Amino acid sequence: MLVSNWRAVLARAWSMRFMALALLFILAEPIYTFVAATWVSRNIYIQLGMSSLTGLLTIAAIVSRIFVQQKVSGDVNGKQPPEEG
Repeated sequence: MLVSNWRAVLARAWSMRFMALALLFILAEPIYTFVAATWVSRNIYIQLGMSSLTGLLTIAAIVSRIFVQQKVSGDVNGKQPPEEG
């Protein structure tokens, strides 16, 4: 079941932004591996860096999801965020 303000969550939640960045790194890794295997020698430090950044972005997404974000979650005392539209 979707949350009632799913459009606001998609547009403003930091967790979604971090997950999108992590997805970009996940998608870029096989491309880099193919290019590195074809044209240059593979550099383990670049692979470690990309994997580490992907992991850190995923951790940031998890942590940011549990924090209150005024524009998405409303006030801490239970007020709903204003509806757009």
